[in-house]
Amino acid sequence: MSEQVAISLPSKAPAGIIVINARCRLYMEGDHRVVVVEGLPVHRYTINDPVAEKYAMVFLADSGFAQQNEVAKAFGRSERTVRRYQKHYAEGGMAALATRSGWKPGRRRIACSRLLLIRSLRDKGLSNYEIARRLGVTEPAIRQQVGPTRAPSTVEIPLPTKAVQQSKQKTISKSPGPVESAPDKEEEEQLSKMDEPMPMSLDFDPANRTFDRLLACFGLIDDAAPVFGSAAAVPGAGVLFALPFLVNSGIFQSARKIYGEIGPAFYGLRTTLLTMLLMALQRIKRPEWLKERDPATLGRILGLDRAPEVKTLRRKLTRLASYHQAERLGAELARLRVEQRGNTMGFLYVDGHVRVYHGKRNISKTHVARRNLCMPATTDYWINDQAGDPVFVVTAEGNAGLVKMLPEVCGEIRKLIGDRRVTIVFDRGGWSPKLFHRLLKDNFDILTYRKGKSRRLSEKNFLLWRAKLDGRFVSYRLHERTVRFLKGKLRLRQVTRLTDNGHQTQILTSRWDLQGIEIAYRMFERWRQENFFKYMREEFLLDALVDYQIEPDDPTRTVPNPQRRALDKQVRAARAEVAKIEQEFGSAAYDNPETKRPTMRGFKIAHGKLGKKLREAHKRLAELIAQRRAIPRRVEVRDLGADAAIKLATERKHLTDIIKMVAYQAESDLLNLLRPHYARADLEGRTLLHELFASSADIKVSDLEIQVILAPLSSPHRTLAIQAISKLLNETATVFPGTNLRLRFAANSTRRVGMAFPGSASRNRSDHALSP
Repeated sequence: MSEQVAISLPSKAPAGIIVINARCRLYMEGDHRVVVVEGLPVHRYTINDPVAEKYAMVFLADSGFAQQNEVAKAFGRSERTVRRYQKHYAEGGMAALATRSGWKPGRRRIACSRLLLIRSLRDKGLSNYEIARRLGVTEPAIRQQVGPTRAPSTVEIPLPTKAVQQSKQKTISKSPGPVESAPDKEEEEQLSKMDEPMPMSLDFDPANRTFDRLLACFGLIDDAAPVFGSAAAVPGAGVLFALPFLVNSGIFQSARKIYGEIGPAFYGLRTTLLTMLLMALQRIKRPEWLKERDPATLGRILGLDRAPEVKTLRRKLTRLASYHQAERLGAELARLRVEQRGNTMGFLYVDGHVRVYHGKRNISKTHVARRNLCMPATTDYWINDQAGDPVFVVTAEGNAGLVKMLPEVCGEIRKLIGDRRVTIVFDRGGWSPKLFHRLLKDNFDILTYRKGKSRRLSEKNFLLWRAKLDGRFVSYRLHERTVRFLKGKLRLRQVTRLTDNGHQTQILTSRWDLQGIEIAYRMFERWRQENFFKYMREEFLLDALVDYQIEPDDPTRTVPNPQRRALDKQVRAARAEVAKIEQEFGSAAYDNPETKRPTMRGFKIAHGKLGKKLREAHKRLAELIAQRRAIPRRVEVRDLGADAAIKLATERKHLTDIIKMVAYQAESDLLNLLRPHYARADLEGRTLLHELFASSADIKVSDLEIQVILAPLSSPHRTLAIQAISKLLNETATVFPGTNLRLRFAANSTRRVGMAFPGSASRNRSDHALSP
C-alpha cells in the first residue's frame, strides 16, 4: 500500500505547520489558519475569529479525527478547556462558543449588606445619581437594584425571618474591592462597635446545606451561617477549647472592619479565617494537607456540612491578598494586643528571621546564620513582648539589616504604645552608637550586647548576684562600669557577666534604674525569641513558601554594586599574588650568599626575573585599585536590569504569618491558663495542648448553647487539668462566631480500674472492671 502524500495548500508556501496527529495538521500563514484532515482542508479561519477557532477544536474532537489531548496541545489549550468548548457547543451551538461580555451572570454588583442602605436612601427621596455618588458606584448599578428614579422598584432581598433582616440591617460594612469605595471613619467606628453579624440560613439539617449553597450561587449571602448538630466523638473537636482566645484576639472583628466582605460566597471571610486558624492549631501546615483530612469531619467543627478544600482556600487567600490590607490588619491586631497585655510591653524583643528561598527567581541574598551561608532569602523582623509572645512582624525591603530597620520598627512601636517609654532588646546585629543616640532621643531605652573587642576584666572584680525574677531564682557573677561613645556624647551602662568557663559577655544598656542582675536576665531572655522562631518553623511551618508570585521591587533602592564586588575579588587575588612573590623575594634575599653578591644591585641583577615579576604584580594591583575606585559602591536596582528589579510577593505570606501568629498567641494564652493546674506546664504544657487540639469530643447542641465534652486524655492528671480550665473557659461566656450560641466546655473523667466482685465469673469481672 503506497504511503499517503499530504496535499499542499493552493496558496503560497505556509509559514508553519503544526502536526496534530498522523491524520490532521494545522497550516498557518499570516493571520490565516487551515485545518487539514487526510490531505483535505476542512476548516479555515483567521486568528481574529476566536469562535471559529473554538469550533475547529470542537470539530476535530467530536468527529473523532483527533483526541482531546492532541487538540489541546496543538492549539495551546488545556484538555479541560477543550471539554468545556464541546459542552458549550452541544448545549447552544456556535453562539454558545462566543465569549459573553459584561458582568458574570448571577453575580450581583452591590453587596447584600448595602442594599438596605440603598433602600433607605431611596425612601428619603434621593436620586439614583446621588446614591451612586455617596456609595462610590455607578448609576446603572443603583438603577438595576431599585429601578429608575421616577418609578422606584419594590423588589427586596428575600429573608427568612424578621430577626435576621434586622441583624443584616445593622451590618453596613463596605468591601474595599474595586467596585465600591472604602468605608469612612464614622462607619468604621460604628462597625467596630457592632457584634458579629448573624448570617441568614434556610437550612435546618447540618449535614445538608443545599439551600444556603444555592443562595450563595445567586449572590444572596456573603458567608454561610454555622448550623451545628449533635454528634458523638468528633475527631479534632478539642481544638474548640482555643476558640475563646481566638475570639478575644479580635481577628474576626478587625477583619470585618478592614475587609468588609470578600464577595457573595458560601465560604466567606469569617469561615475562611476560622478555618485557617483551626488548621494552624491542628498542625495542618499547608492548604494542600487538607487532602489528607475528611472535609465533613472538619465541617462539623465549623458548623458546616463540608470544610473548604484546597482550591477554595487558595482562592480565598488570593482574594484577601488582592486587597493589600495585611499590614493594616496586623497593626490593628497589635493595637488590641497592647490594650489587653500592656503590662508585658515594658521590654520588647526585636530580631530578624531569615526565610530561605529555593526557587528559580533571582532575588536578593543574605546571610543565613543557621547554615552559615549566603543564600537567596527574605528577612522578617518580629517584635515579641516580655513573655516571648509575638506582637507584630515587619518584612524588610531587600534584606535590610537590623541597624536600618530598627528606626522603622520603633516608629511602628511608637504608634502602638504612644508616649510610653519602653526598652528595645536586640542582638549585635543592631550595633551602632549613632543609632543608640537616635533611639534615646526618641524616648526609647536600649539593651544589647557590646560588639567588638574590649578589655578583659580580672575575675576578682566580679560579684555573685542572686535574685528571684519571674517566679524563678537566677544567679550571675557580674561587674558594672560606665562607658562612653561618640567622643563622650553617648554615656551607657555596661554590665559584664563571667561564666563558669571564664567567658565574659558585655551588655550595654541605657537603663540606670534597674539592678545589674535584672539587666543580665532580660538580655539573656532574648533566647525566648530564638526558641519562638524554632517552634514556629517546626510546628507552624513558618518558612513555607505560600505562593510563587513576584512583584516589582523599589527601583530607587540601592544595593551593592556587583561590578565592584567582582573587582574586589580580583583585588584580593592580586594582593595574594603580590604577597606570594614578595615571600619568594624575601626568601631569596635571606639565602643570598653575601661573599658573591655583597651589594643590593648584584642581588637584583641575579634575581631579575623575580624582580620583574614582582613589579608587574604591583602594577596589576595598582590598576585594579584605580579601576575599582572609579566604580560606585552602591547602585540603584533599576540599573541592574529587569531580572534584578523583582522580589517575592509578600501580601499572602504576611497574611498567613498573621494567622499563625494569632494561633500561637491563643495557644500561649491557653498555656498560661493551664499553668496553675498542671505542675509540668513549662516542660510539657504545649505537648498537652497538642493532644487537646487533636482529641475527639462530643458536641451537644441546644437552643442557647453548644456543649463540647472532651474525651479522656492519655493520663488522669492531664484530664483533671483540662477539667480545671474548662470551668474558667465557661466563665468567658464565649459565643461561637456567626451564631448566638454560647460555648460550654467539659471533659469526661478517666475511667478507673476496680476490683471484681467475689464469686463472680470471669465474664462478669470484665463487665465490672471499669467504673465511671
